[in-house]
Amino acid sequence: MVENGGKDKVFNCGVCAVAAAYAFVTLLPLLYIVASSFSAPDAVNTGRVGLWPVDFTLSNYARVFSDTAILRGYLNTSLYTVAGSAITLILQFTAAYPLSRRDLAGKKFWNLFFVVPMFVGGGMIPTYIVVKSLKMLNTFWAMIIPGCVGLFNVIVIRTYISTAIPYEMQEAAMIDGAGNLRLFLTIVLPLSRPILAVMTLYAAVGHWNAYFNSLIYITRDELFPLQRVLQRILVSSESNLIGGSLGDTEKTLAAESLKYAIIVAASAPILLIYPFFQRFFEKGLMIGGLKG
Repeated sequence: MVENGGKDKVFNCGVCAVAAAYAFVTLLPLLYIVASSFSAPDAVNTGRVGLWPVDFTLSNYARVFSDTAILRGYLNTSLYTVAGSAITLILQFTAAYPLSRRDLAGKKFWNLFFVVPMFVGGGMIPTYIVVKSLKMLNTFWAMIIPGCVGLFNVIVIRTYISTAIPYEMQEAAMIDGAGNLRLFLTIVLPLSRPILAVMTLYAAVGHWNAYFNSLIYITRDELFPLQRVLQRILVSSESNLIGGSLGDTEKTLAAESLKYAIIVAASAPILLIYPFFQRFFEKGLMIGGLKG
């Protein structure tokens, strides 16, 4: 027993050491980005910034939140995230609940119907033609509707409902006169809070970071999400995105440090809400992935 206990301690110490090293490697670039965002442009361009700001300044964030293109992208992304997450959750849960029912007619067929598209898709060109045919190009919906339902997530939610919620409870509610809608809203959803929290975070992160749809379906600047604006700055280094009375050279230098401020501003909302959902991950995903 003592020998096994010693081996367990060595193993646990090894796991902690590896986890600490992994956390350090993961946090290193994040700390550099945060430090650069609070540093003066000349310090960033000359490579003097490490893990701590040099010539601390808030001017980068002042420019970020005073530029109309960035603010518009922030607002667009917020709207896409809220509306898209709501639609995604509604569609995924209303699809998963019937699939979890034992009395669903043709249950094997419908499960196969949802599984096959996970491996066989139409591709980019057919999807673009569909979106164009539905007249969604350069519209709010082009950022939300295409790909709003994750079929893998539907399977995970279905498995969670059928595993974590006793079917006998559902039967008892139906005997008492509850219909499927009332059963879904009053029993299934309240008992599915762990998986609901996980899927909410997945949907929010997906819509907040959405970039590719805007690249394909959006050409109007006023509909660009924040990630598209960020791409224009990071890749194109367009100094005209930086307002004010700076000269061309000063704008170019300021753009380098401004990039880091935009990265922090774009990532901060997700980083801040993640800890509130983390406690649901183990219960939500582990139970949802027990069996298919």
